[in-house]
Amino acid sequence: MSKQKTKSSAKKRFKVTGSGKIKRKHAFKNHILTKKSKKRKLKLTHSTLVNDSDLGSIKKQLRLK
Repeated sequence: MSKQKTKSSAKKRFKVTGSGKIKRKHAFKNHILTKKSKKRKLKLTHSTLVNDSDLGSIKKQLRLK
């Protein structure tokens, strides 16, 4: 049986923390930034954790147990 491969898109977007949680970046910070407030752009800069409802799907893509 061949090896299981991780999804390339998922491995580029998510990182696993030391405690096993999955970290992600916020969306909507690439372009059309002139109409977004400074406060909004600052909040989008920081990383956050993946929501529990999406955790199973992402773990499956990363081939985590």
